Amino acid sequence: MNITSQIKQPIQLEMELFEKKFYESMSSNVALLNRITYYIVNRKGKQMRPMFVFLTAKMLADGAINERTYRGACVIELIHTATLVHDDVVDDSNRRRGFFSINALWKNKIAVLVGDYLLSKGLLLSIDYGDFDLLKIISVAVREMSEGELLQIEKARRLDITEDIYYEIIRKKTATLIASCCALGAKSVCDDDQKVASMRKFGELIGMAFQIKDDLFDYTDDAIGKPTGIDIKEQKMTLPLIHVLNHCSAKEKAWLINSIKNHNKDKKRVKEVIAFVIQQNGLQYAYDRMLAFQQEALTLLQDFPDSDFKTSLTLMVNYVIDRKI
Repeated sequence: MNITSQIKQPIQLEMELFEKKFYESMSSNVALLNRITYYIVNRKGKQMRPMFVFLTAKMLADGAINERTYRGACVIELIHTATLVHDDVVDDSNRRRGFFSINALWKNKIAVLVGDYLLSKGLLLSIDYGDFDLLKIISVAVREMSEGELLQIEKARRLDITEDIYYEIIRKKTATLIASCCALGAKSVCDDDQKVASMRKFGELIGMAFQIKDDLFDYTDDAIGKPTGIDIKEQKMTLPLIHVLNHCSAKEKAWLINSIKNHNKDKKRVKEVIAFVIQQNGLQYAYDRMLAFQQEALTLLQDFPDSDFKTSLTLMVNYVIDRKI
């Protein structure tokens, strides 16, 4: 059994029912919309977000979840899908998980409208059932994700990102959504604010580790057999690079910034930057930070009684670190 099947094992039935409810939650009277949402549902990824919702809820409620948990999982997936559709338009990207993106098949105008539609369906699903506590958790995530993207754009222009700003960017861009999945799962079954806050923090720490792992893929040959340097080509400031920029000589820093700003399409120069970052311990530093976030997340889980759901969440934390793609 592979690791994702192992993680899913205690929530297999819930995930199957969730898929039906998720598809129903997107339905419309407009045939074009239904064609597009059918395409979206049939090209789903690993479904980590709903898995976090169900595992957290079941761990806190001794396995007894309710309709609020399903609605919460649907809302988070609707809103996450909306942001992905919009991201592909913003990034002018033609592929998503190996398939054509919505904008590649139906053009930007339709993709933006579909993203708006999914966002509104998510908000209405909460409002129709009076789940205002869950809606607040999700709305904060949407706000922070937008702020994180814009903060990254603002800072990338000047290449002056400190480590603290980098953490702020990834906390908002990536970690806030996983944090809200865990908070939402907890809140759907439990009124204990401390437990909800604890699970929110747990999700945030996993999100931070997840993003640093993504940063490392750009420099290591784990994922696809060779370092890609895509982040460097796109002038994205990631943790290995930030660490080296802040700890090398003025001359080396000038060479690095010049390489990223003016020679980021030069394959030979990009390889030299990758080699320099590795040589200056940028990768090791980022790897150690990723492990620190992982350990902090696992420590938070220790407060909860042992169960299959807790075991799956532990596996999930380790999967984030060990994944190859």
